Amino acid sequence: MSEQELMLEELREIRKLLTPPPKPDPPKGFVNEFRTFLSQYKVLGLAVAFILGIYLGALIKSLVDNLMMPLVSLIPGMEGIAWEEFVFGEFRVGLFVGDIITFVIIAFAVFAIVKIAARLGIE
Repeated sequence: MSEQELMLEELREIRKLLTPPPKPDPPKGFVNEFRTFLSQYKVLGLAVAFILGIYLGALIKSLVDNLMMPLVSLIPGMEGIAWEEFVFGEFRVGLFVGDIITFVIIAFAVFAIVKIAARLGIE
């Protein structure tokens, strides 16, 4: 064999090594397809996050309604104000203020969770 033929043969072997193997066929059967679906789309993690988000919201809503709003009513000049009864015409301004405070706290909590997860390398 000549030197050129040896070089060509080596290049062919290198090409074979660099060519990725073909992807395996997707698993057959309902159970295997369902497992693939769950792992590919991370459905279980999404469901857990959704459920925890619901209860985090309820917890923070309770914090605002039962702890923060009574503290606000301790401010001089605000004594005796029942936020549920703070209305402007037909508009329940007190409840709306409570919901705004709840939203801000939830947004901050989600921001903090995302920052901590990013630091820990969790996607």
